[in-house]
Amino acid sequence: MLRFFKFLIYLAVIGFIALAGYTYIGPFFGADFSAPSEETRVPVTLDAE
Repeated sequence: MLRFFKFLIYLAVIGFIALAGYTYIGPFFGADFSAPSEETRVPVTLDAE
């Protein structure tokens, strides 16, 4: 059972390293992580008396 938990911990660490690496290397392969920049204007009516 302990071997299983160690395996899960190793798998989580390797997954975290792979995800962090992908965030840095991803743009070289065409992945775009930037948020879409678009101006939004919505009229707001305030009911303050």
